[in-house]
Amino acid sequence: MIGKIIGAGVGAALSKETRKLGGTTGAVLGALSVPLLARMRLPTMLGLAAGGYFVKKMADKGSRRNS
Repeated sequence: MIGKIIGAGVGAALSKETRKLGGTTGAVLGALSVPLLARMRLPTMLGLAAGGYFVKKMADKGSRRNS
């Protein structure tokens, strides 16, 4: 229960930095991510982290070309 509350707080705080997500949407996604991450295995979490890092690098590279 406390993990979901903390996840909701983190999700709401992160959603303030993006234009596409509102505070409520970020809170819901943060609260839902806690039980999902608790059920994942370590290689799956590492794969998701590496994929997120790769997507971020590609997005940053694309935005530098357009500027």
